Amino acid sequence: MSAALRVRWRIFSFLFGFGFIAYVQQKSITVAAASMMPELGLTQEQIGWLEQAFVLGYAIFQMPGGIFGQRLGARRTFVIIGLTAFFATVATPLAPDFFTGSSLFIALLAVQVLLGCSQGAIFPVSAGVFEAWFPPNRWSFVQGLQTMGLGLGAALTPPLIASLMASLGWRPALIWTSLPALVLIGLWGWYGRNTPREHRSVSAKELAEIGDHAAVDAPTALTLKQLLRLLRDRDVLLLAISYMCMNYTFYLLSNWVFLYLVQERRFSLLESGWLATAPPLAAALGAGVGGLLTGVLCQRLGDRWGYRMVPMAALPAAAVLLLFAVNAASPYVAVAALAACFGCVELTEGAFWGGGMTVGRGDTMAVCGLMNTGGNLGGIISIPIVAHFSGQHLWHTAFVIGAAFAIGSALLWSGIRVGERHCGGGYGAAE
Repeated sequence: MSAALRVRWRIFSFLFGFGFIAYVQQKSITVAAASMMPELGLTQEQIGWLEQAFVLGYAIFQMPGGIFGQRLGARRTFVIIGLTAFFATVATPLAPDFFTGSSLFIALLAVQVLLGCSQGAIFPVSAGVFEAWFPPNRWSFVQGLQTMGLGLGAALTPPLIASLMASLGWRPALIWTSLPALVLIGLWGWYGRNTPREHRSVSAKELAEIGDHAAVDAPTALTLKQLLRLLRDRDVLLLAISYMCMNYTFYLLSNWVFLYLVQERRFSLLESGWLATAPPLAAALGAGVGGLLTGVLCQRLGDRWGYRMVPMAALPAAAVLLLFAVNAASPYVAVAALAACFGCVELTEGAFWGGGMTVGRGDTMAVCGLMNTGGNLGGIISIPIVAHFSGQHLWHTAFVIGAAFAIGSALLWSGIRVGERHCGGGYGAAE
């Protein structure tokens, strides 16, 4: 790839970085919880409520965040939400200096809601950037690659936070891991642009490589009429419901594996931190492979079946692996099964996000925001259920429910008609 063709991949690298850092910020508290609970007098159920508070803010701001990004543009949006997320992350370890008891718990809840709201726009707005900067046949691939950033962030967080906690304590650990976000935000504000035509380094050759999508105007306001049409769209709603079911399983794996290894499989804190990297690393690999595979299937089978095939195969496989993991006699076999399960779940990310972009052409940020609202409802449903059963050491029940949601997500894909019509363009032939 010549230097003139690298600008879109530099833009992609920023979005990869925002996703990576977002997951470090999100998942730090799930690892720090082991030290926070005895020091601050918090129960495991209260930790569950803190996670719930984040997911609530994150879910509520998905579609508003997409609309906000569509109106304001990705360049300014990422600066605003990035700085807000940074201050919310740093406020968590600083809160005990100002509050105690129930006031502290309320302050931590508020901070988690703010963190969730600030991060809600990241992935809907990223989808809009990908729509403008990449041709359609690369959408599922770049979505899968960005999801790799999430998996790598989730994989790095347990050993990084656990190691820093062991030497410095949980509060310095959270502060030090927050600082790289400021560098990324500053560089994005300097280099990032909403569309290729706004960037002086993009050549005519790269514009031709991107195609007509390089001419997308941004930012644009979404009218009430357009919004109501999206809310009534059958395929958008089915995508959102299917993504909700998939994310029940996703949140079970991403939020609770560390505590599962400590409480149920009896690994030490530090050993659990390292073993807990296996599932998100497998998830990162799965996301990249799944995005690439979905793109290949779309080219060979058309959009309708190209987007369906991976979720309809991978999610039932994830359900089987989840049940195998919780019933495995060997704790190391259980870790391997959980890693394979998470990899199968994340194989589907390219299909969901690429499908959302294809269905919602021109209104990608809003459509993907609505889809991810559904996805995070899966987290809102998952967290209290898993917290309840895990608190009673009924991990088997929590895993069985997760398997059922994965199968439900796969079944819903049979009704999603990606490529047959688009929200902005009516019915048409599959590409």
